[in-house]
Amino acid sequence: MSEPAIDYPRITRRTLHDEVLERVRDMIIEGRLEPGQRINEGLVGAQLGVSRTPLREAIKTLASEGLVEILPAKGAIVRRFSARDLADVLEVLKTLEQLAGRMACETASDATIEGIHALHRQMLALYETRNRLEYFKLNQAIHSAIVAASGNAVLMEMHGTLQSRIKRLRFVGNEGPVKWAGAVAEHEEMMAALLKRDAAELSRIIGLHMDSTLLRVREVL
Repeated sequence: MSEPAIDYPRITRRTLHDEVLERVRDMIIEGRLEPGQRINEGLVGAQLGVSRTPLREAIKTLASEGLVEILPAKGAIVRRFSARDLADVLEVLKTLEQLAGRMACETASDATIEGIHALHRQMLALYETRNRLEYFKLNQAIHSAIVAASGNAVLMEMHGTLQSRIKRLRFVGNEGPVKWAGAVAEHEEMMAALLKRDAAELSRIIGLHMDSTLLRVREVL
């Protein structure tokens, strides 16, 4: 009799590019590199302990994500977004996530939905410890996981591009205990609807969540 297969976690090997990319992205999200600020390659490279080559490759990736602009004679600049930019992106993200949520309720496996629920529980634990950056990363991962549960690759690609573009703005939208608690409560409602596979309710809550996100972020723009 063969032994049952054990689902061991996969071993992931991160490259220097991945490490530098995440560190610089975090610097932008947390505001250590501010909107409109030129990225001083020598200074940032020294802070991270890397040469300019991997840093420049990371900056190119961030430019493709929309977090950085590379301007002639100025170099890499942290992109500055207007309230209109934010509203436009969130409107499209809302539509994409509502569609994905409905599809996930209808077609995702029980294991997939339980995996998203597990991420949600981890996010709540980070909220309890007020680990804001890691909470935010997991929060964004949950949004991506719901979209991935739709099984639509094109939807996933479009969502990933737009979500990356406004990470800094969504991060600052949770500044202050009241805003943060509001965002957590909305995620609780989203998860409850997903677990019940209530497509209409999940779509409604995602819409409210995105509208609330716009209001929270507009206050700090």
